[in-house]
Amino acid sequence: MITRKHGQQQAQCAWCAKPIIAGGRGRPRKYCSHSCRQRAYEQRVNVTGTQIPSDAVIITQERASIFSDQLFQLRCAAEDIHTAAAERAPYAEIAEMCAELVVLAENIERLRIRDTDV
Repeated sequence: MITRKHGQQQAQCAWCAKPIIAGGRGRPRKYCSHSCRQRAYEQRVNVTGTQIPSDAVIITQERASIFSDQLFQLRCAAEDIHTAAAERAPYAEIAEMCAELVVLAENIERLRIRDTDV
């Protein structure tokens, strides 16, 4: 996956969605680490012979609950910005709220996380 950041393209890990540091030569990297590459391989092997697509995102119930909570936080932050704008809050206040919204969204983008990131 490739995202745009400040007009530049930035590659993201195909497993955890963390930014990938651009390498020198050869093919562009798909994974940020050997661990992510291994997790992706394990998932591909585990779904082989099933009707589950190889690119399916399989997460635990606990992670699904965390994801749901993060989406709720994101919606609340967006509603706060909407309210602040409607009440003509100072620009600095709205800018700070928008920065928090971006951080929340970036955390949600990393659907697959390592146990150490929780």
